Amino acid sequence: MDNKFGYDQYLVRQKIISVLGAKFHIYNPNQELVMFSQMKAFKLKEDIRLYSDESMSEELLTIKARNVIDFSATYDVHDPSTGEHVGSLRRKGLKSILKDEWIILNPGEAEIGRIKEDRRLLAFLRRFLSNLIPQTYNVEMNGSTVSTFTQNFNPFVTKINVDFSSDPARILDRRLGLAASVLLCAIDGKQSGA
Repeated sequence: MDNKFGYDQYLVRQKIISVLGAKFHIYNPNQELVMFSQMKAFKLKEDIRLYSDESMSEELLTIKARNVIDFSATYDVHDPSTGEHVGSLRRKGLKSILKDEWIILNPGEAEIGRIKEDRRLLAFLRRFLSNLIPQTYNVEMNGSTVSTFTQNFNPFVTKINVDFSSDPARILDRRLGLAASVLLCAIDGKQSGA
């Protein structure tokens, strides 16, 4: 399949220990690398770029924070090949202290969905007792779950299984969904002190 955004399932891996910054590898269901990103360490304003491979010669997607420090940060997602503003992802600031929640915005800034961490009790236990409990996020659009992001516990590598199979009509733009999964890896890594 030529279209790197055409799969129903992906695996996003982030190596926790990296002096130069976070590295993200995105694999298709056949365990083939379809995207790569290296997020520079010590940047005040997130600017994540997804490339077709580790050579970083072909840029597929950009994810940029609007502000330097913002607890309710908004990240704009662009497709550099077309110049298209795909949409935005906005973290629900105070609400995310106890349970992560993100708002999915279309290019016109209208809310089209939400990404919600699973049950409140598990979210509470993760934050205050143990980060060993894997996270699950549900992507909700038009009153139904169209995607899930499920974290696998590993102390050295953060892995998120991305499943779009409950969205055969492709209500959620896969580019926006994959941008969200990378952001969840990056933000979770900072919260857990990685």
